[in-house]
Amino acid sequence: MTDTGRHQPPLRLTRADLDALPNYVPGRSPADLARELGLPEAIKLASNEVPYGPLPGVVEAVAEAAAGSHRYPDMGVVALRQALAERYGVDAGRIATGCGSVALAEHLVRATCLPGDELLYSWRSFEAYPIIAATSGATSVRVPNDAGHGHDLASMATAVTDRTRMILVCNPNNPTGTAVRKAELDRFLDAVPDDVLVVIDEAYREFVTDPEVPDGLTYLDRPNIVVLRTLSKAWGLAGLRIGFLVAAPEVAAAVRKVVTPFSTSMAAQAGALAALAQADEVERRCALVVAERDRVTEALRKLVPDVPASQANFVWLPLGERAVEFGQACEARGVIVRPFAGDGVRVTIGTPAENDAFLAAAESALA
Repeated sequence: MTDTGRHQPPLRLTRADLDALPNYVPGRSPADLARELGLPEAIKLASNEVPYGPLPGVVEAVAEAAAGSHRYPDMGVVALRQALAERYGVDAGRIATGCGSVALAEHLVRATCLPGDELLYSWRSFEAYPIIAATSGATSVRVPNDAGHGHDLASMATAVTDRTRMILVCNPNNPTGTAVRKAELDRFLDAVPDDVLVVIDEAYREFVTDPEVPDGLTYLDRPNIVVLRTLSKAWGLAGLRIGFLVAAPEVAAAVRKVVTPFSTSMAAQAGALAALAQADEVERRCALVVAERDRVTEALRKLVPDVPASQANFVWLPLGERAVEFGQACEARGVIVRPFAGDGVRVTIGTPAENDAFLAAAESALA
């Protein structure tokens, strides 16, 4: 039998424009690095996880839920949405849940943008934003960060066109840790047309200590505002992947229509309900992170003077072209950080001992 297709060029089975799209980069496995270096362990400060383990009661709740894992979870996520509504003082009809806040950002674009519509955001910001835009067929409009590594909201307002359907404001910003304050956010929101959805991505809200950085939930009187939150960071549920949004009821309802069915798993719902009962412990852990964040920032500024003040659980080193080299130098000493080629390096705040190991690696790399 003759293979007539042997010398034919391969057929294109996926979208050609995705070839230019960067891959989302997860944190490297510390076990792999430890084996590579012959060390008993390596330290992972690349993924913005909180280092203190699951909150009390979470493991037990997840184990109990696992006993019913042959059944589908509650697709309406009724109990969790009600618990979130009570905690944050909003109606449950304003809440939608999903597989992390990043998935909800994707669902929001799906619910608002058609091919050719524009998704506007600051850059550099969360690395998933351009991926979300491209896979949804939206056009990315990136506005460069200002000199302080934060959002240039005045330029973002100028960049709005009649094709702009959605704007992402990451506050605090990932990966730079910088935060938008109330006065500038108020001016920006006043300048944005009412028919453009503004999504305030507050994945790191629990680590904010600057009283001038507003809580996005205070803007819900504006129908075009959506607030994204996650339970992956301060609430310690990164491995269960659960986030939520709060929006006008019709926006939340539209998102619930396009969410992948049953994507908020039974284990995630049970773990989240248990975690929400531990608000005092979350506050205590966040205070530990903030104290270490301040200590690490002060130490780093002796090496890199323009390290910006962070309102998140990580710090940003604006090393430019030295970013990748610095990341490699840290890994050689058993510390995994997150370099962004040509821009800088994001370093998660860990335990005091982990942070000391990172600071020793940083001093060795930058001295």
